Amino acid sequence: MTATDPARPMRADARRNYDAVMAAAKQAFAEHGPEAPLDDIAKRAGVGAGTLYRHFPTRIALIEAVYRGEITELSERAHQLLAERPPFDALVRWTAEHVTYVLSRSGLAASLKASIDANSDTFQLCRTNLYGAAGALVEAAQKSGDIRTDITGVDVLRLAHGVGVAGQHAPPGDAERLMAIVVDGLRVKTG
Repeated sequence: MTATDPARPMRADARRNYDAVMAAAKQAFAEHGPEAPLDDIAKRAGVGAGTLYRHFPTRIALIEAVYRGEITELSERAHQLLAERPPFDALVRWTAEHVTYVLSRSGLAASLKASIDANSDTFQLCRTNLYGAAGALVEAAQKSGDIRTDITGVDVLRLAHGVGVAGQHAPPGDAERLMAIVVDGLRVKTG
């Protein structure tokens, strides 16, 4: 599953190298943003630069793979939370995790938006995954009677994204305060 041929299966050693590069890139991008040196990523992964470039021929290919992986994890987390918690708690927890992701990873999305088409396979996959995750959480919370019926999963995503973006330019703690306001607005109001 290289960036250039995602359908082709990998040998076990190639899979280990790919996974090591992905883990190292995720960590490096978290620490240094999307401009983290690729040679440092290869070194962290314990592979040579040639191995990194075999899997990811460009920086954007690596950023794209990391972004896809992180959005997939975030989307899967919604279903995990639904299995472990009451629907409203799952929705609130996941939305907070989404805000945290936006706060910490805006550089990856910005790099991709500047480099690839908004209708690319990556952005379509990420939208589909996030819409499905948010939709499942909202539907469950509506069925339990905890949130308003006029809210959609896309609404929750936009609100969480907005809080995350606003939180990047606000004093510490403002994102949490804004999330509390959003959560209050989701609830069913009783007379």
